[in-house]
Amino acid sequence: MEPVDPRALFTALFEAAVAAADPRKVISRFLPPRPKGRMIVIGAGKGSAQMARAFEEAWDGPLEGVIVTRYGYGVPCRHVEVIEAAHPVPDEAGLRASQRLFEAVRGLTPDDLVVALISGGGSALLPAPPEHMTLADEIAVNEALLACGAPISAMNTVRKHLSAIKGGRLAAAAHPAKVVTLVVSDIPGDNPAHVASGPTVPDDATREDALRIVETWGLKLPDAAMRHLRSPAADAPKPDDLRFAGNEVHVIASAALSLEAAAEEARRRGVPAVILSDAIEGEAREVGGVHAAIAREISMRDRPFRKPVVLLSGGETTVTIRDRGGKGGRNSEFLLSLALGIDGVEGIHAFAADTDGIDGSEDNAGAFADFMSAARMRAAGLDPRAMLARHDAWTAFNAIGDLFVPGPTGTNVNDLRSILVV
Repeated sequence: MEPVDPRALFTALFEAAVAAADPRKVISRFLPPRPKGRMIVIGAGKGSAQMARAFEEAWDGPLEGVIVTRYGYGVPCRHVEVIEAAHPVPDEAGLRASQRLFEAVRGLTPDDLVVALISGGGSALLPAPPEHMTLADEIAVNEALLACGAPISAMNTVRKHLSAIKGGRLAAAAHPAKVVTLVVSDIPGDNPAHVASGPTVPDDATREDALRIVETWGLKLPDAAMRHLRSPAADAPKPDDLRFAGNEVHVIASAALSLEAAAEEARRRGVPAVILSDAIEGEAREVGGVHAAIAREISMRDRPFRKPVVLLSGGETTVTIRDRGGKGGRNSEFLLSLALGIDGVEGIHAFAADTDGIDGSEDNAGAFADFMSAARMRAAGLDPRAMLARHDAWTAFNAIGDLFVPGPTGTNVNDLRSILVV
């Protein structure tokens, strides 16, 4: 095999993964028939504006609607109103966006059609506190969930029972119009009811399930939120509710498809590729340690795969915040843990990034790492283990110039992790 530039390879794999989830390339395959009445487009998520623009370009007929996306992620649309709001912590703009979405689907008839464009990030972008809760309460709930380390599916089970719009409630409000939901999935396992907490897709989770999650993860929620969870008012509509009869749900892009595209790109460049999983969850630092152990085994013993090889994985890890003093995100924390695990083991290079272009609190999607990263951090006067302990991976990788900053990508199919062993 010819020498490989790891950064060029990783960047190409990221671009291939993102391209596989590009709404412009996939949405035309899921266009519904034209309705007799009005066509209403609604949506929420980090990729919803690009989805709306792609839908407008592909749709042959009149349409109207409104979507909400993260600040900085909006793109011009001709007929669909684009609202920007805060992520990952909700704000007043998101509250107004939720109200506009309800207005958009109010008073529809069986002849009308609603197309919901849903992508990851919609949970934070759609604050809609139920009666007796405030936006401040919902913000506190979101902050507690983000810090607890629970899997995204568990977090969204809690969110949808503390919301007036999630858990299928937006689709219920559109009844008797048919709702077709097109989903860009960022959820391990690609359950569409968990993406953006399912504003148009109900599931069988109950408020009792939500209460068990609160107890299991030791969540400290506002009193108003706990009172609501303990009351029948928190019950979300179920999939067999007649208001959802005839609705359709399609996952149009996912981590699995993007990983396959990245693997194909690696092979095209002459590097064998193996997909470990598209649904890896758990603490970012622990997942990083496991990936490092696999890479070491390949490097030293040529098992379970022979080198050279690229290991690919997707899914969404979590970071349980124990010290709020640092900057970073789950991908940079994964990489810092991995960098410590491969410290000094020659021939191992790694990359991890969020496919939406933003990892955590800063402007990077992720970072690059290799067997010398920890040594370079120490040479820069940093202790990488101490940086990991206080969740300060961004500072560590920034100090050695290894951040990856592509900007917003317009889609979101979760994280891409790549490890090259040569």
